[in-house]
Amino acid sequence: MSTTPADAAPSARILVVEDDKTVAEVVSRYLTREGYDVDHVGDGAVALARVQQATPDLIVLDLMLPGIDGREVCRRVRAVSDVPIIMLTALGETADRIAGLEIGADDYLAKPFSPRELVARVKNVLKRSRGSDAGPAAPEALEVGGISLNRKSREVVVDGRSVDLTQREFDLLAFLMEHPKEVFRREVLLEHVWGYTFGDTSTVTVHVRRLREKIEPDPSNPTFVQTVWGVGYKFGV
Repeated sequence: MSTTPADAAPSARILVVEDDKTVAEVVSRYLTREGYDVDHVGDGAVALARVQQATPDLIVLDLMLPGIDGREVCRRVRAVSDVPIIMLTALGETADRIAGLEIGADDYLAKPFSPRELVARVKNVLKRSRGSDAGPAAPEALEVGGISLNRKSREVVVDGRSVDLTQREFDLLAFLMEHPKEVFRREVLLEHVWGYTFGDTSTVTVHVRRLREKIEPDPSNPTFVQTVWGVGYKFGV
């Protein structure tokens, strides 16, 4: 009889959307070993039906699917839920990875990938979505320059207007608000917000762009999340 790892969060339900049976089997097996409740489907239409029936705690979503592809699945899920999404893409398809992040994916892995790396990313995303790694010193509520952020309720209000953010957008905003006027390189943000010591920093760039579109009066001339050319980003208010 196998034992559940202490940090696996066995109550977490993960939906794996992958039409390659071999990849799906390997991914499902590794996640199940970690104590997760795994459901696998092979096409986008069925995936959307499963989400409608009961939203999982996290979705592992392949980009290339028969019928409704991963981009459209991600777009439709994002319209109704902020469930974390890790997208799987083919190696070298940089434009597709960026497009996936633009429409709401929280993270991505390029094929071929290590199942252990996927498990590590799943754990990281679930920890952050549950706020379990915010740390005892992190303030529950922040209010800076007309933006109010509440960690416990995961709510953000900008000038009296409620704003819906994905998990990564929320965490990125919270981190920058905790350190107003401090400049962070993209590599540093990738480590502190995503928990990765290496990776594609374009992930940060895309999330900054998405965040600006939601909180800035004029995203092309941001007043909150500012670019420091040649260095990185800062919360400038």
